[in-house]
Amino acid sequence: MHTAVKLTYVGLVAMLAGCSSLNPFASKSAPRNPPAALESIQQTLAVRTAWTNNIGSAGAFVFSPAVAEGSVYVAAADGALARIDAASGRTQWRINAGMPLTAGVGSDGNTVAVAGEKGMLLAFDTEGKLRWKVQASSEILSAPAVGQGVIVVRSVDNRIAAYDIENGNRRWVAQRQTPPLTLRTAPGIVISGPTAYVALPGGRLSALALTNGGARWEAAVGDPRGTTELERIADLSGTPVIAGRDVCAVAYQGRVACFDAVTGTARWSKEASSEVGVALDERFVYVADERGAVTALSRESGSGAWRNPKLAYRRLSTPVVVGRSVAVGDGQGFVHFLSRDDGAFLARLSIDSSPVTGAASVAATTALFQTQAGTVVALATE
Repeated sequence: MHTAVKLTYVGLVAMLAGCSSLNPFASKSAPRNPPAALESIQQTLAVRTAWTNNIGSAGAFVFSPAVAEGSVYVAAADGALARIDAASGRTQWRINAGMPLTAGVGSDGNTVAVAGEKGMLLAFDTEGKLRWKVQASSEILSAPAVGQGVIVVRSVDNRIAAYDIENGNRRWVAQRQTPPLTLRTAPGIVISGPTAYVALPGGRLSALALTNGGARWEAAVGDPRGTTELERIADLSGTPVIAGRDVCAVAYQGRVACFDAVTGTARWSKEASSEVGVALDERFVYVADERGAVTALSRESGSGAWRNPKLAYRRLSTPVVVGRSVAVGDGQGFVHFLSRDDGAFLARLSIDSSPVTGAASVAATTALFQTQAGTVVALATE
């Protein structure tokens, strides 16, 4: 299920009427905005399928591959968890976590973390042996962040908690206010140095100290606006991205913005609405918006560099920079490679017929995608 299809209710039940794009009960046979037909393109980028594997269906959740120390870790809703050799695609081991899973995978190369049903957090070693499991305060929908001796998760009640990577003891917990109505989506966490950068409902980006959970800074990416609770949803989408001193993020019905990662000082912001995260390179910030346009903005100033609107309403995944291209998956299982220079189509491949919902991972010039049906594919560019 695409991230914007479901909502989390906090005391509000009747807000869905008349809003088919956010309504889980809306008819799927006649979408209000049908996906754009794909135009024929001239393939000018050599892309090959290095390998494929299959882990199993994501169900109603979002799973993304994690790359660490030459291995790819993948998981599925039925509890499957596997380690795949990043070079060959060979399965090194495959286990069942012992319960259905709701999010994953996070890894630092030594520990592998996934979220189980009803808020269970599970940590494994790199051979698939369970190290420990602990109960979080509520359901976890985004991949655990692993690093600096801790595993950090955010549960749907908007509690952010850090657990000791060795024994699962809780180090700290930070509570944030939960808006009345939020997207049932998976705003993520990224660890960089001594800080966890946490994407939050309500359009907030929070930088927390890994030692104690104290707030280093907090900034607004999307401010709730409008007269109804649906109009006021401004949740952060995807996982914040860090490069150098920049940390950038995007919100649904909000903005895309970049901040100084240390001080939280705003570098720039621009109106945007996206259900997925952003990508960065040395020049641009790439955004796939809710209407299916892919845009490149200057990383320095936020000014527009190019915009490709030809994937309208194709339910795009988080962009990923690979080689000389920026790639996005779509709701019909295609991956599109666009030029980082001008947004022109360079190549297109079909993985399977199911949506590419999670964020891709990159190893050198190879991008790793996982579809909702469970296909895991490594696409190598020239």
